[in-house]
Formats: sequence, C-alpha cells, structure tokens
Amino acid sequence: MVLSNITHFSPMFYLSSFPGLEAFKHWIFIPFFLMYLVAISGNCLILMIIKTSPRLHTPMYYLLSLLALTDLGLSVSTLPTTVSIFWFNYHSIYFEACQIQMFCIHSFSFMESAVLLVMSFDRFVAICHPLRYSVIITGERVMRAGLCVILRGPVALIPIVLLLKVFPYCGPLVLSHSFCLHQEVIHLACVDTTFNNLYGLSLVVFTVMLDLVLIALSYGFILYTVAGLASQEEQIRAFQTCTSHLCAVLVFFVPMTGLSLVHRFGKHAPPAVHLLMANIYLFVPPMLNPVIYSIKTKEIRRAIIKFLGFRKDNSESWGE
Repeated sequence: MVLSNITHFSPMFYLSSFPGLEAFKHWIFIPFFLMYLVAISGNCLILMIIKTSPRLHTPMYYLLSLLALTDLGLSVSTLPTTVSIFWFNYHSIYFEACQIQMFCIHSFSFMESAVLLVMSFDRFVAICHPLRYSVIITGERVMRAGLCVILRGPVALIPIVLLLKVFPYCGPLVLSHSFCLHQEVIHLACVDTTFNNLYGLSLVVFTVMLDLVLIALSYGFILYTVAGLASQEEQIRAFQTCTSHLCAVLVFFVPMTGLSLVHRFGKHAPPAVHLLMANIYLFVPPMLNPVIYSIKTKEIRRAIIKFLGFRKDNSESWGE
C-alpha cells in the first residue's frame, strides 16, 4: 500500500495558500500585489537612479545596486507561483519547476546575506579608516567581491538541489507555502536524507550565520571608533552613514532568524504561523530596502527628486 504512494519520476507538488482562508484569497492577494509592486518598482528605480547619476558611480552605490538586483531577483522568484495560487487558483507545480524556484530563492537569499556583509565592510573602512578608503575600496575590488557574491550561493546549492532529483517521494506531496523551499521538499522524500540535511545545515552555518557574525564584528569596531570621536555631533554624523545598512541588516536577518526558530522549535505551531514567517522573510526585505535607502540616504533621495522632476518637466514639455 505504501509502495503505491511512492513517486520516482517527476512528481508534481501541491502548493498551499493560507489554510481556512481560501474564500478570501483574492483579497489576500491585494497586500501581496502591493508588496510586489513596491519591491519591483522600488528596486528598479534604485537601479535606474544609480545608473543615470554619475555622482553615484562609487563603490558604495555599486554595492547598493547589487543589493537592489538581489532583491529584484528574490521578488521575481516567488511571483509566478504566488500569482497562480491567489489569482488563478492553480496550486500544482512540476518537480523541475519547483527545483528551479527553490534554487533561485535560496541563491538570492545567500546573495543578499553576502551583499550585506560586503556593505558592512565598506562602512567599516569608511568610518574606521577614512583616509585609506579610496585605496582599500576600489572599483576593481568591488567587482571581484560582487562576482564572489553572485557565485557563492548558486555554486554551493547545486549539489543538494540536484540530489533531490534522485529521491523517491511518497505520501501527499503538499507543501505548506505558495513557493518551493528545500527544507520542505526534503521532508517528503521516502529515503534517508541525512546528507542533504547536514549539508544544508552546514551551508547555512558557514554562509548566512558566518555573515551575520562578521557583520556584528564590523559594527563592533564601528561603534568602538565612533565612541572615540571628540564630539557628540561627529559621533552622530559618523553613525548616520550606517543607519540605512543597519536597517537593511535587521530587516533581512530578523525574519530569517524567526523563520529558522519556527521550523526548528515550532513543529506544533499552526500552519498559518509558518506561512506568515516565510512570507515576511521573502517579501518584506525586497519591499523595505528601497524605501529605507530612499528615505535614509540623502544622495539617493536627492537623485530621486531630481530624476522625477526631470521626468515631470519632460512630460510637461511633451504635453505642450
């Protein structure tokens, strides 16, 4: 009887929406649509502003553009299945499509963690070694760091994502989210998955957790340097250059920590809790990051006002 439920080749998974709220799924999609709208348009605007403003062609803003690209990729990765579930009521996804989606989601998550780490090093050098900043943080080094950021996650993920293909799957192939995550798919396998579990845990520890430790270490040195400045005004001015990045770090790592704790210790928690934490982790950072940098970064704010004013002047002249 068990064998009849085992699927060896190209299983089809069933993606879930919010349990018990299926009748309101069109209304639930409205906040998701607004988050997608803000995330995609906001990050595209940041990229456009940095590209069209020569004053922003500096290492700090190159890293910001890489963060915007990562957020854009993370938003686009979850968009197809979320729209198909909440708007078209289509919950099924082929295994190959599920593999591609989980690879993209986890890759962009690891990329974002790495980008935030590199940005913290940029802030550390700018505050702790300001006279050597232009020597240490060069365009060539930023390009090398960006290449490492782009390659680190995907290369590390390839083994465990490909290994899912050889596993047989049994029972109801129902996933509790509107998108595919490795930690969920692996629980549906009918064989021993110790390698995937240990590899995945090691990957998180030596990438995301290590990134977080190094970011905290960078901010420890930054706080020590800021505390040693002569006046309170200098201290505030120095630390204000880090507020945008610090907010982005909190927006990314706090939901990730919450999701990890729920998966680890909240096995008996209602499914809605797992869904809510996963959605916050994947949807909120790409939405808030462009808002944070638009509000907190004076150069970005000025460039946006100038860009929008230029567009408005052009549209008025075209209307004439």
